Amino acid sequence: MTLPAKLQAVLDTFELFSDPADRTNLLLSYADQFKEVPRAVATRPFGREHLVPHCESEAYVWALKQPDGTIKLHFAVENPSGVSAKALAAILDRTLSGLPASEVAAITPDIVEKVFRQNISMGKGMGLMSMVQAVRSLATAA
Repeated sequence: MTLPAKLQAVLDTFELFSDPADRTNLLLSYADQFKEVPRAVATRPFGREHLVPHCESEAYVWALKQPDGTIKLHFAVENPSGVSAKALAAILDRTLSGLPASEVAAITPDIVEKVFRQNISMGKGMGLMSMVQAVRSLATAA
């Protein structure tokens, strides 16, 4: 499967960094770019239908269909220590928002391994893959 160009570029950037410390710094940079879901989209307490299953960071996701048929993704990460979830949310938003729903729905959870490699626990990996799956499901429904 061919990935969207912006997502492929991010994955290629991660491939350039073999040193775990450098990869961690890159992830921290993405986490710093995380933008909380705007109040116009959702307010606390968030509906359970937007909760990502298995996510230790209590992440929520919304996919709004735009008038031009593209998708705009929004995320909330309730755990202040949820750096990995925030990083992935920022990556997904920056690389998938603005694409047609069909392209967003085609993304597979294996991108999590390409970003995080083996540097995450099984539980965290499940949660991050569930974030990608939640995005896919919402895009499919849109």
